[in-house]
Amino acid sequence: MSLREQYTINAHDVIAHMREHLWNIEHREINSVYQVVHEQILGLSSTNKENNSTNKSVLKGQCEGRGMELRKRDMGSECVTYLTVYIEQGVRTPQCRIRMSTRTYLILIYYLLGAGLFLPLQISSSVDTSVGGSNIEDEEDVFSVIAKHNKGNKKLMTQGDIAVRLSRSALGCPSKSCFWPKSVMGIVNIPYTLSSDYAPADTMVILSAMQEYTTLTCVHFTERKTEVDYVQIRSVDGCWSYLGRIGGPQDLSLLKYSCVAKGIVQHELNHVLGFVHEHTRSDRDSYVDIVWANIANGHASNFESEPNTNNLFSPYDYTSVMHYGRYAFSNVQGQPTINPKPDATVPIGQRYGLSSLDLLKINRLYECDICSFLLTEPSGFLSSANMDTVSLNKSVCVWLIRVPATKIYLQFRTLHTVSGSSGYMKVYDGVSKTYPVLLSRAFQGGVDLPPLVSSGNLMMLEFSRIGSSSFTASYSTVTCGETATSVNGILSSPGYPIRYPASTDCTWTIVAAVGYRILLEFTFFSLETSRNCIYDYLSISDGSSSGPEKVCGVKKIPTLVSTGSWLMLQFHSDKTVQCVGLQAKFSWVALP
Repeated sequence: MSLREQYTINAHDVIAHMREHLWNIEHREINSVYQVVHEQILGLSSTNKENNSTNKSVLKGQCEGRGMELRKRDMGSECVTYLTVYIEQGVRTPQCRIRMSTRTYLILIYYLLGAGLFLPLQISSSVDTSVGGSNIEDEEDVFSVIAKHNKGNKKLMTQGDIAVRLSRSALGCPSKSCFWPKSVMGIVNIPYTLSSDYAPADTMVILSAMQEYTTLTCVHFTERKTEVDYVQIRSVDGCWSYLGRIGGPQDLSLLKYSCVAKGIVQHELNHVLGFVHEHTRSDRDSYVDIVWANIANGHASNFESEPNTNNLFSPYDYTSVMHYGRYAFSNVQGQPTINPKPDATVPIGQRYGLSSLDLLKINRLYECDICSFLLTEPSGFLSSANMDTVSLNKSVCVWLIRVPATKIYLQFRTLHTVSGSSGYMKVYDGVSKTYPVLLSRAFQGGVDLPPLVSSGNLMMLEFSRIGSSSFTASYSTVTCGETATSVNGILSSPGYPIRYPASTDCTWTIVAAVGYRILLEFTFFSLETSRNCIYDYLSISDGSSSGPEKVCGVKKIPTLVSTGSWLMLQFHSDKTVQCVGLQAKFSWVALP
């Protein structure tokens, strides 16, 4: 019985032992032993070199007689030995074909036979997510978290998280007296102070939540200087706020480690702006049924609708950050207190933040003269044609893409200009203009814009136009990749120099300034070998008409120079065989 039929090995363990006990082995030879299962080890520990005059068929027979393969070399032909990857059941899978020297080969035999490192091939992966320092479970909607942390709170509140002033009605706002004033420049400044009790991660979450308002509306939360009316954001006792502007300092409580997540922060900030919960609007009975029998004692008043609410000519929003979840204040776990209608399966409530209709209502309530769009689905499309739905005269507009998690892959589909018109696109790696610029480019006469990958779950686009220039783009989510905008740098596959994980897709875009090209030099390349690169591969594209080039296997790739100012690399691995991967250096080179 061959060793191939008996054993599967973990290459990490082999290499660890070789490095620990055999210091005289060259590092490059040790690295060639990654994740392999050896086929027919005994009797294959030699090479045979012949000169060019030797008959090829004779050489081929000699090689195959030893279980080797014939390879053409610069100075003749050579029999070389390969290690072949197998899964545990002994079924052959595509190969990481790595040529080994005789010395490394014999050493591997020694360790396979002597050290007993016959372990299953292992594949692992991990996902890292966070919401500041708060412990918030994935399935919880915004209000479920708020209600949980406000339970037992002695603060006098209505609707579960709106603080009540004894001096006036909780929801009364005559003549817009509870709205924040707008400046002559059309900006609604809301001064705030932020407690130093918050950890840096919590502070970042709160500030990022505020920045979405600045990007998408005329409402700007600004640090207080000497203003009399302002919001004090503190970690008091739960998650709650007053409704609108009450005059003087007013508390907004975000209990640290509990209430600091973007959706909760924006929920309470919307109360500051004067918004109540979506399910209490005057027309709610046309859209939801309240299941009164399932509401816990003492909480029925939280479900009363308000008469004559200003609905701002907006549709009912099941996905509003201001909407209760399906089971809010339920007296029986798993029994709903709110059912959408006519379709009771429609999701209600969410935990991510403002919805596109929340944005619409803020801009209508405060009469913001701004062109902005919020995209929150995992994938979607955006177009400059949307600008005309806001105003025919708008020359500048912003789009904020916010996906639930991971990263954003943005691809420009069409760019159009006519004589006398031009467009300018800026893309930021985050929620506002304070974040790094991924792209800043004018386009005229068919200029091609590169695809881009964000570093997180937010990406902002600002499009300026003169005349009738236009664009369309699409976006989706990715888990691996980046946009490199530095003059030089290094890209590598996940985990390099350890083997890359299974079932992985990565996209890297390198963007140079106008007038430069990208020079790409691979320092290491080892992917699974397959015909036509159908399993693991790297595709390289620069937007030229020749299309992307796919490469795989173990080879030296020639230095590449892009035809334009950007280059895109897309890496794919399947679920079976994983190799060491790749590493490449890039730099800008000036156009001749």
